[in-house]
Amino acid sequence: MASPQLSLSHGQAFVAPERRRHRSSMAVRLPEAPLLAAKGACALISDSTSRNPLAKQAGDLSVQGFLADYFSTPDHWDVKASATRVLRALNGWCFGQSRQVSDGGYVSSLSAMVYRDQQAHLFHMGDTLVFRLRGAEFEQLTRDHVTDLGGYRYPSRALGMDASLDIDYASLPLKQGDIFLFTTQAVRGTLMPSDYVRLIRQDASDLDAACDRLAQTAAERARERGYGGDQFCFQLVRIDALPEARPDHPGKAYGDLPIPPELDVGERLDGLEVLEVLSRTAQSRVYRVRDVHGGREMVMKAPSPELSSRNAYLEHFLLQQWIVERVHSPFVVRVMEPSRPRRYLYYLMTHVAGETLSEWVHRHPRAGLSQRLDIAMQLGKAVQALHHRDLLHQRVHPDNVLIDRHGQVVLADLSACHLRDVDGHRRSRGLLRQVGLTEHSAPEYALDDEVGRRSDQYSLASVVYWLLTGALPFDRPVKDLVRHTDLERLHYRSARSLNPEVPPALDAALRRALSPQRALRFRRLTEFLQALRAPEATPRREPVRLWQAVAAVLALLLALSWLLR
Repeated sequence: MASPQLSLSHGQAFVAPERRRHRSSMAVRLPEAPLLAAKGACALISDSTSRNPLAKQAGDLSVQGFLADYFSTPDHWDVKASATRVLRALNGWCFGQSRQVSDGGYVSSLSAMVYRDQQAHLFHMGDTLVFRLRGAEFEQLTRDHVTDLGGYRYPSRALGMDASLDIDYASLPLKQGDIFLFTTQAVRGTLMPSDYVRLIRQDASDLDAACDRLAQTAAERARERGYGGDQFCFQLVRIDALPEARPDHPGKAYGDLPIPPELDVGERLDGLEVLEVLSRTAQSRVYRVRDVHGGREMVMKAPSPELSSRNAYLEHFLLQQWIVERVHSPFVVRVMEPSRPRRYLYYLMTHVAGETLSEWVHRHPRAGLSQRLDIAMQLGKAVQALHHRDLLHQRVHPDNVLIDRHGQVVLADLSACHLRDVDGHRRSRGLLRQVGLTEHSAPEYALDDEVGRRSDQYSLASVVYWLLTGALPFDRPVKDLVRHTDLERLHYRSARSLNPEVPPALDAALRRALSPQRALRFRRLTEFLQALRAPEATPRREPVRLWQAVAAVLALLLALSWLLR
């Protein structure tokens, strides 16, 4: 007999006067097995302030974005790690987008509850409300984070409000029959706890009808008390069945897949034949493989067999796969789905039939400025695509850049790529140090300073400088810096002194992007990319000569007119 799995029912109701702007969003998702067993089910609600012109967009984005990203996180992550990473990435994107608009912002309160196994995991920020009804006990599970300003109550903690995100987290044991209510601050002052219990228990078998009763009663109370008829939304979730408890074990955090053994050309693994060993490092193995059934050529990346007990790196290894899956850009390597279930820990990427940027430069010593700048622009768009997903690459290097036979640039190595989160700066620096600094790494890595998007900007500019000149921008290795006073000894060598075809404006842009002081670089990568758009190497002289010829003809005609008088 099959063991029971998680089962739940839900209902929703939404009431909003036509003259008011819709500003709340809610959703429930119960996926099919095996995703249900791996990630659980999810219910959430978001709400923005009535004075925010982008309230509807903020609410919808927070709900849809969380659902899309949470269920695509690696199966080996637990609920807390998955939801926290997704929320921090979503917060970074919303905060960045809010800074681009002049009116309103992508700011919203959010409460999300994940039901997995016999536990409920609550993630909360702002002033949305979540209650639990168990028997006759009605309990609020969330805290209100609000500030009173000029008679109005505003969330003091919300998604997209600040670059960092403070999340309330709670883990609750589930019981069959538990009912969870999700609503917003608009209901304050309308319903009492006894009203909630009475209206829900009146007919708990129909949750949609229960939500309708709550919404109608709240609207009536608001009109009676002169609230002006705000919007009300209610969502109920009932736990109908729970799966049997699953015992934890040490390998559960990373799944039950073993690390692949060392492979050589001709050997097979999960129906994949090794055609070439691309690299062997202390952290990983990279192979070019062929699907023996479909014939597809792909790249397999697996942890090094020596790392079987180094769980910290294994966690980041599977983060790499999630990173690649989230970034959709023709300039960043793409993940491939295996044709059969995996029996070992690895992931597959598209195989780019081409050469590294280092090899391309060696084979094309006479390539023109415009061709090299086209490569630089494509590489810049790859880094920009990562930044749009709040990711740092940290290892932009010619050997990590592939160019196919059509001139398409693909950024392939994500071994040091990391999410920008609250503790990300220290973890990012530590990760890059483990993988290894390069001659294109920004000075802040060597000095153990704070890192960010401008650190990637430095590495990109260093690679572009090398691409245009064949040299490095400073006369001493930046990765060997020991103390901050060493920064004063770094003197930029003009790219024009090594390649006269480099225009002065581009040389000035490179100088700024390569500033040893991170704060002095371009504020946005877009500004640097604008400077890379192939400028003219020398000013055009045709218009000057044309007007000189016109002036000469006019002078001649004037002289003839005087002679013919």
